[in-house]
Amino acid sequence: MSDFDAIDSLLAAVGPQAALPAPERRRELREYARLSKAQVARALGVSPSTVAGWEKDRDPADETRTKYAYLLDGLAAKLVAETAPETAPGPEAAPTDEPPAPPAGEAPALTDAPSPGPAGPVESGDDVETLTTPEPCVLCGHPARHQVEGFAQHLDPADCRTAATTATPPANPATTPVRPAAPETGKPPARPSGRSQGPARHAFQEPAGPADLIRESVQGALAEHHGDVDAATAALLKRAIPDAMRLLDETRKGARYDIVAHPWIPDVLRKQTSRGPDQIWEARPKWTRHELPPGRHEVTALDINGAYLSALKTHLPLGQLEHSTGLTHDRRRAGVHLITPPAWEHEAILPNPVGNRDEPGPLWVTEPTLRLLLRLSGPRYGLCAPPEVHESYTSGATENLLEKFRIALKDARDTAIERDDEVTLEYVKAMYSKFVSTMGESNYNRELYRPDWMHIIRSQAFANLWLKALKAHDEGLTVVRAMGTDELHVIGDWRRVFPEGRGVTEVKVKDTYTAGTAGEGEE
Repeated sequence: MSDFDAIDSLLAAVGPQAALPAPERRRELREYARLSKAQVARALGVSPSTVAGWEKDRDPADETRTKYAYLLDGLAAKLVAETAPETAPGPEAAPTDEPPAPPAGEAPALTDAPSPGPAGPVESGDDVETLTTPEPCVLCGHPARHQVEGFAQHLDPADCRTAATTATPPANPATTPVRPAAPETGKPPARPSGRSQGPARHAFQEPAGPADLIRESVQGALAEHHGDVDAATAALLKRAIPDAMRLLDETRKGARYDIVAHPWIPDVLRKQTSRGPDQIWEARPKWTRHELPPGRHEVTALDINGAYLSALKTHLPLGQLEHSTGLTHDRRRAGVHLITPPAWEHEAILPNPVGNRDEPGPLWVTEPTLRLLLRLSGPRYGLCAPPEVHESYTSGATENLLEKFRIALKDARDTAIERDDEVTLEYVKAMYSKFVSTMGESNYNRELYRPDWMHIIRSQAFANLWLKALKAHDEGLTVVRAMGTDELHVIGDWRRVFPEGRGVTEVKVKDTYTAGTAGEGEE
């Protein structure tokens, strides 16, 4: 083959790229259809952060661009179809069975304005074929006798919508038809992922809100399992992680900041071995008082409700962490810090804020631990010296990044408690606890890789428990034990200090027991 033959072959392989609407329009179409970035990412084989980039200032390329353009074209067509007035087509508007084929090399263009695409009325330039055997429509899933550009679908949007509204929807969302791969890829239709997305929702309807997503998921699971509470609960717990990500995406719509799902991570946040931990110290409390006051005492073990749920309100870094040394703490930023903690001289009555350490010296802590130490070293408490900060990895931060997500879960939890709905209660608990535990290096959640957030949220839960111990001490209670995120043992009238109940601002009794030594004259 000559050089010119090779060049001619290369030129022949180069075709026009699929047209894409403006990034703002791409996001509008996705949100009108009530699709999350995670759902689009799974369909196209990319990460949610890549989809976020396409909706901001980047474009896909090659085969991925073709698939993305096809998706957007279909969403634009459905938008036109579902917002068009319900008018009966006249004889002149009736689609023909065999319209003329498009000129060779031409493809329907996708513009910023909504235009009829594969889901809309078939134009004369569309490649339409009549099927001898009906196949599932790629838009509504019901039998269609035509295919456009190689995809089976109804020619008239009214037929597609009628089929979707009159037919009985499948009980299991995972069994709904899957859009096949683009014809030019030569690949077989995509297989269902097996990860349930909850009850099927209609596109381009008024959003119901995050709380309705939780209610719809519970109702769908109960219906699918014919009211079997145990089976429905088990099914909901299995899909708690993807459902939590779907809820997160819903609560982030219209938010000021885009969540970077997979930013660069410093080595201190990476595991040293496949089974070992990273270098971050979360300051988990594991403390028991050495001596009790003389006499026998009734000790109450209090259970702190929704510890991880409350800890979602914490200062989280928004973007990629940046390294710094020798700087004073900036409250507008958050991350992880290498510090030398101060000496703690109150071990007899209160736990050390950095937890139980086996070795002295510098250690990497998270934002909540550093802020707690700075607070305790301030003039209000004066319990210790300020920590010495050696270096940090931080980014601009906000305390309200997950606030809407937290409130949606809290409201659902409160409603479930009020209605004695244990299915929803267990489902919500699994959503927020698994969300926190799998956002690090986990094979169960590959949509969000933020080990810094995971450590920060956990540390916030530990700091919250420590502050409750401090409050109990300041109010005259004797603190006996502080463990993990939710266990606080005290002596004294705790009800005048903490409200009792099942709400996230309340505590409940886990156990009561007697401890101490018998005084003189006692057996």
